[in-house]
Amino acid sequence: MSDPELDDAPRPPGDPGFSDALTFSFADPEGTVCGVARLGLSDGGASGLVMLFRDGEQLTVLADGEGTPGAAWDEVRAAGLATETPAAGGWALRGTGDVPFDLRFDPVGPPLVLDASSAVGRAGGMEGFDHVCRVSGTFGGAAFAGMGQRGRSWGAPDWERMTLARTVTAWFDDDHAFSALAIRPARASSHAEEAVTAFLLDGGPRDVAEARLSTTYDAQERQRAAGLEILLGPEEEFPRRLAGEVVAGSSLDLGRLRLDCAFFRWRWDGRTGSGRYDVLRRTG
Repeated sequence: MSDPELDDAPRPPGDPGFSDALTFSFADPEGTVCGVARLGLSDGGASGLVMLFRDGEQLTVLADGEGTPGAAWDEVRAAGLATETPAAGGWALRGTGDVPFDLRFDPVGPPLVLDASSAVGRAGGMEGFDHVCRVSGTFGGAAFAGMGQRGRSWGAPDWERMTLARTVTAWFDDDHAFSALAIRPARASSHAEEAVTAFLLDGGPRDVAEARLSTTYDAQERQRAAGLEILLGPEEEFPRRLAGEVVAGSSLDLGRLRLDCAFFRWRWDGRTGSGRYDVLRRTG
């Protein structure tokens, strides 16, 4: 992590509305146990969010806006979360809430870098990097083994210029995963007009020329099923196709915004995996 663009330390405050976040998400292969944990820094304070699920049911949703900030992520405390960066590599995530967990995240490949000049970086005002990880440890007192992602993001998103942001991930094994971010500009009306930046692991990192996402929603506009077509370039005769359906999810009112967090079971070319499909939308 000697590259300054991949410096893991919290960023110094920038423009008004600037925020910095560290996000962990994880699921077992069938999506039986899954969750997301987020630490955030903004306006000199710290916040935390924990959403945990088992067997399709919500176990806990905890939002804490009065955490303790720090100069390093391992010093930040909120929502009962604590992180550790062992010298041997990887990361540890611990939660001390109603459902305690102690998980280790070991990266399986190089970072997926979202820079300011990318389509999503330009549209959403954010940048950062993610690592697809193998995840192990304990969850609710039982052994856990699965896949997940550790992500860093920072910037000053302008919600006057956009109405919706998506995070889509699919984890199959150490060599196969998909991750994408999408931003819908304020004047756009559908998936087709969103700015998308996508990453594919298929026996190694692959450049994605285009990712087409279709989604089925319920009456409350929560994502229930999705299909993905991934085009790597003009030399590819056929796109890679992924299909997924929700296994667990919850919605959270964030004032001006609403978060629809969902975990999906994904299928791709005979493989079955899990992942996260979040929609953060402007309300009103």
